[in-house]
Amino acid sequence: MDEKLQKVLARYGLGSRRALETWISDGRVQIDGQIAKLGDRVGPSAQILIDGKPLRIPAWTQGRLRILRYHKPAGEICSRRDPEGRPSVFDRLPRLRASRWISIGRLDLNSEGLLLLTNDGDLANRLMHPSAGLQREYAVRVLGRLSDAQIAQLLAGVELEDGPAKFLSVEDAGGEGANHWYNVTLEEGRNREVRRLFQALDLAVSRLIRVRYGPIEMPRHLKVGYVEELPEEERATLLAAVGWQDTAAKSALPSNGRAAGRQPARRNTAQR
Repeated sequence: MDEKLQKVLARYGLGSRRALETWISDGRVQIDGQIAKLGDRVGPSAQILIDGKPLRIPAWTQGRLRILRYHKPAGEICSRRDPEGRPSVFDRLPRLRASRWISIGRLDLNSEGLLLLTNDGDLANRLMHPSAGLQREYAVRVLGRLSDAQIAQLLAGVELEDGPAKFLSVEDAGGEGANHWYNVTLEEGRNREVRRLFQALDLAVSRLIRVRYGPIEMPRHLKVGYVEELPEEERATLLAAVGWQDTAAKSALPSNGRAAGRQPARRNTAQR
């Protein structure tokens, strides 16, 4: 059965479908010796080259869908390569043979908390797309307390350099001394959006922790720097939230999700 080329490539974790469409447009992909075009379809016998190298897909079968939950510490980047040599969230994830991990949204260098990853580019794109309407929840520590007027402003909308933004909710979470905690939610994943919203009101964020992505929360048992396979019940809930049909086999990892023989990712000792 023929499938769209970018769908096949995305299924094996090479990137989001949109990114792979760019690869095709740039002439990086060949099918049976010919430069691929957008809209091309491929079957089981097709020979696919990417940047001149064969794409090897085991038996041309549906890859097993994997979803990980990682407790990211501050001090790690969400990119695979960094000219400054900083540690990456990808450094010690379970290894994949026929695909690669794709982060579902990002957290900046100084932010910590829940990060979801998958080996399916199409699913990652679906979960990140604004049309999915998946809320992100953060615990934010700021210097000072918000006034009622400031809370109302954050809920009504603040003009940022890349357009208006707002929180869906702002809840007081207490605190002592000069620092105060708030739980905030939003439906977007723009770069450093939470920090920029507070900065627009001249409030400095001293700590930012993502505690929820859509229906998936950060469990108490998952320590900073540890990763686990998403349990089946939560996995099904997440997929149902975006209408995704999972036809792949269930994960072979144990229920605690820890990949056998793997060590926790490098910790930042300045945290917690």
